[in-house]
Amino acid sequence: MPDEEPQHRHILTFNFRQGRNKPRHDEAFARLWPRYGLDWEPDEGRVDFAKLFGRTAPVILEIGSGNGEAAAAMGDADRDRDLLAVEVYPQGIADLMDRAEARGLTNLRIYQGDALPLLWNGIAPGSLDEIRVYFPDPWPKKRHHKRRIIQAEHVRTMAGLLRPGGVIHCATDIADYAEQMLEVLTAEPAYENTADGFAPRPDHRPVTKFERRGVKADREIFDLIFRKR
Repeated sequence: MPDEEPQHRHILTFNFRQGRNKPRHDEAFARLWPRYGLDWEPDEGRVDFAKLFGRTAPVILEIGSGNGEAAAAMGDADRDRDLLAVEVYPQGIADLMDRAEARGLTNLRIYQGDALPLLWNGIAPGSLDEIRVYFPDPWPKKRHHKRRIIQAEHVRTMAGLLRPGGVIHCATDIADYAEQMLEVLTAEPAYENTADGFAPRPDHRPVTKFERRGVKADREIFDLIFRKR
């Protein structure tokens, strides 16, 4: 990397809770990772999206794809764009790969690991069409708020990776995090809000099991959709 690249303070933005793989998860990894997986290390430089997907198309980055319910459905409905999903939990990645195979998706790839090094070192400026951050780890304790993925430094980095007119779309069911997201995104001059405050949930974002759980618990769902100037 060039010497003038900024030095970032790296703190985890996810709370790693390692569960046990089921046999079907192990089987999915062994069979499907060669098809859908991105093996990348920070010292390897920028990801070549055309090589990764085998074509030149707009690229979406989804940070924290969970069990892949939204990623698979949205990738299926939007096959003219390519989707790179980032997730740390192997069980969720295995579920996403199974969903992708069932839908016959060719426009999906998955990176297993922390999103921040990928943002800092793996993606060329202006190369993303959209960034999605759906229901990220809320880090509810105030002393842990610095670990939230949506904060000033990170959304500034994301802005540099989006093309002009590209979109960052966030969603959460945690009210104080939603307010923080709105404040941080509004304060970043590279973005403009597409709504007056919070945005209505767009039809193209499916309601997932996780979201339904939040609704059942009487938590409001907040969408934020900002466009790069």
